[in-house]
Amino acid sequence: MNYRNILAVAAMATFLFTACSSNSKKSATLKEPSTERTIDDDKADSLLLVYNPAKGDKWIADFVQNLHKKYGFNGNMLVAKDGKILYEKAIGWADYLHRDSLKINSEFELASVTKTFTGTAIMQLIERGKLSLTDDVKKFYPNFPYEGINVKLLLTHRSGMMNYVYFTDGIWKDKKKPMSNVDVMNLIAEHKPNRYAKPDTRFHYNNSNYMVLAAIIEKVTGKPYADYMMENIFKPSGMKNTHVYSTTVYPKIPVDVVGHDRTWRYSVVQNFLDGPVGDKGIYSTLHDLLLFDKSLKNGRLLKKASLDSAYKGHNKPINGHFNYGYGWRIFDGDQGRKVVYHTGWWHGFRHIYVRDVQKNIVIIFLGNLTNGSLMHLDELYKHLNTPVIRKGAYSGTGSLPGSDED
Repeated sequence: MNYRNILAVAAMATFLFTACSSNSKKSATLKEPSTERTIDDDKADSLLLVYNPAKGDKWIADFVQNLHKKYGFNGNMLVAKDGKILYEKAIGWADYLHRDSLKINSEFELASVTKTFTGTAIMQLIERGKLSLTDDVKKFYPNFPYEGINVKLLLTHRSGMMNYVYFTDGIWKDKKKPMSNVDVMNLIAEHKPNRYAKPDTRFHYNNSNYMVLAAIIEKVTGKPYADYMMENIFKPSGMKNTHVYSTTVYPKIPVDVVGHDRTWRYSVVQNFLDGPVGDKGIYSTLHDLLLFDKSLKNGRLLKKASLDSAYKGHNKPINGHFNYGYGWRIFDGDQGRKVVYHTGWWHGFRHIYVRDVQKNIVIIFLGNLTNGSLMHLDELYKHLNTPVIRKGAYSGTGSLPGSDED
């Protein structure tokens, strides 16, 4: 081989090496979020959940004690910042009738905080090419009676649908028999209840949107909603105490926390409306919700582009700041301040789950006594230098105080 041939071969080898290296970098950039867990993941989660009560934030401790004594907060709460739990507390009764005390790992019915998980699952399926934001509901359920309702309108509460919680009450005759999501879809197809509004004309928060999204998840994946969530969100996130419980599967929901409606005299028993899931139906703990926050931040569940889309307000802002994205309520502040959160209110449970994305702060209150105590968190927000979100959390079009739609 002469000198010129040697130079040509060397040049070609350099070109191929550079090209392969470039492609490797592209592959690394474009790779799917990893759902596989390792021993190191479990160790990191254990470190995140370490909490020494002796070193807890005293100001927050005093605030929570006052919230309990003065306003009757009963439940579990946690505040974390920069991957460290500042304070956590289980305070009050899990079941007043039996005088069972709450534990820090007690599982609560998350009520509408469930919607954050359903929205995440929908975005996963979009990333995987199984769904599109523009897919019409009729693509999956041809007998669906309304025209022009697609996945995006369901995510953003702009479908104009009626709320199945009220619509089915007078139609479902056997109140001892729970409904499934498919049962509700069939009732909608049969009775064609009047809509609140035409599609994409206004924001109207209601449970039907996310019940339908869960039905779509089941149709697209061929799996029960509970199985999809366990395999694709709970297990990858290390959420070992989080489950979907529907009365269609569990005649008695296997958790120790009972919801109480306003006074201790009334505990709320699950009924036929606890069958449909997606708008509610996920049960979880403080620590698992903190792990969910971590898995969203580190890209384990969704790509950044999907999260950015989910955290973008898709409605007209309320009071200039409050909005709704894909499964998240949104606060957009000055200088790029982004807070995403969700509230929950259902059958004796009332919660708020706040994630200050910019400041890396997580605030969780899970309550099982619906007495309005969570309307008094303003001073805590100020102490943590996060936006006061009470007005946007409990008011606004389609989400009024006292509603089971939070």
